[in-house]
Amino acid sequence: MLRRLHPDQPESFAFTPANQAWAEAQITKYPEGRQASAIIPLLWRAQEQEGWLTRPAIEHVSEMLGMAYIRGLEVASFYFMFQLQPVGSVAHIQVCGTTSCMICGAEDLMAVCKKKIAAKPHELSADGKFSWEEVECLGSCANAPMAQIGKDYYEDLTSERMAEIIDEMAAGRVPVPGPQNGRYASEPLSGLTSLTEYDSGKTQYNASAQLATDIGDTIKRIDGTEVPLTAPWQGKAANASGKPPAKPKTRTAPSAPVTETKAEVAPAPASEAQSKAKPPRTETEPTPAAQAGAGKKPRTMKAPRKAGADDLKLIKGVGPKLEAMLNEMGYFHYDQIAKWGPAEVEWADQNLVGFKGRVSRDNWVEQAGKLAAGEQTEFSNRAKKDGIYKE
Repeated sequence: MLRRLHPDQPESFAFTPANQAWAEAQITKYPEGRQASAIIPLLWRAQEQEGWLTRPAIEHVSEMLGMAYIRGLEVASFYFMFQLQPVGSVAHIQVCGTTSCMICGAEDLMAVCKKKIAAKPHELSADGKFSWEEVECLGSCANAPMAQIGKDYYEDLTSERMAEIIDEMAAGRVPVPGPQNGRYASEPLSGLTSLTEYDSGKTQYNASAQLATDIGDTIKRIDGTEVPLTAPWQGKAANASGKPPAKPKTRTAPSAPVTETKAEVAPAPASEAQSKAKPPRTETEPTPAAQAGAGKKPRTMKAPRKAGADDLKLIKGVGPKLEAMLNEMGYFHYDQIAKWGPAEVEWADQNLVGFKGRVSRDNWVEQAGKLAAGEQTEFSNRAKKDGIYKE
C-alpha cells in the first residue's frame, strides 16, 4: 500500500511542555550518537498528542534526534501504527482482515464500519468522531475476528457487538476491551478444563483488559498533561517545564535489592560507646510522600529478621512474582501483613502494580494472622503438599 502525507498540513508542531520533557527523557536511554533510536516512541507520542502524524511533527522529531527529514519520513510511512491523515476524535478502528479473522467474519465487521462510520477507509465519520481501516494480522488469531481500537484489542466480535461498541463510544462510554463473548482470554469458551485448582490469582479480566480497566485510558490519547512522566535513568519524575532532565554521565544497570547482606554487615562503630549502643530499628515509618494516594502505607522493614523471611507464597493469591515484589517493598513476614488495618489494606490494594485489589479479595490479613500464629490455612496445606504456587 502506498502511504503518502496528507495534502492538508498544519503550519507547525510543538510538543506540550510535559510531552517535550518526556521526549527528552526518552532520548537519555540511548548512548551519545544513537539518539535516532528514539524515533519510534517520539513519533508515537507526537501522534498521541495530535491524533495523527503531521509533516511538521515528523520534522520536529527528526530535528530533535539530529536526523534528516527523509529518515523520519521513512519510519513514519513504513509502520502502519502511524496515521498520516486525520483520524476520528474519539477513536480510530483497525479491523484485522487477515486469514483467521477473515474466515471468522472480519468482512461483517468492516461492513458495520462502512455503514456507521464512512464508506471508505481513512474517511472521517460525519460527526468527525470515528475513522476506520483494514489492517494486516494483529496476532490475536485465537480470538478472531477482532479489531484494535485505540490501545486495546476488542476480540471475539460479532457485527452486532461491533455496532454496539461504536454506539457506546459515541455516547462517551468506554467498553471493556478483550473478548466480547464471555471468554477470559483465549481458553475455550466453556472455561478451563485443567490447571483449575490453583487458579486463585485470576483477576476480574485477563491481564491486558484488567490493566486497561485499572488505568482507564484505552481510547484516550496521551496529551501529556495528566500522565506521570519518568526520566528513564534518573528514576524520578521529569519536570513539565519543557527543560530536559540532567543527562547522566554514565549508564549503569540498577543493582538488585540487598536484604541479608544489609542485616549481617554493619559499618564499623566510631567509638566504644557506639559499639554498645542499641542497634537501630529495622522497621521504618512511611514518609508522607510514600503515603500519597488512597489509604495509608503499612510499616516496612529494611531487611528480614535473622531467622529469614517467611514464605509469603503460603498466602492464597501470592505467587513467586508477587512475593518478590512484596519483599522489595519491605514486607517479609506474616505478622507484618497481619497488622494491616483497613487503611493499609486500601493502600496495598492500590499500589501492588499489576495485582490491584488482591489483598482484600483474598483476605491476606486473616490468612497472614493464622500463619503468624503457627496455624495452617486450607490453601497453605495444599500448597505445601503439592509444592505448587500460582499468581
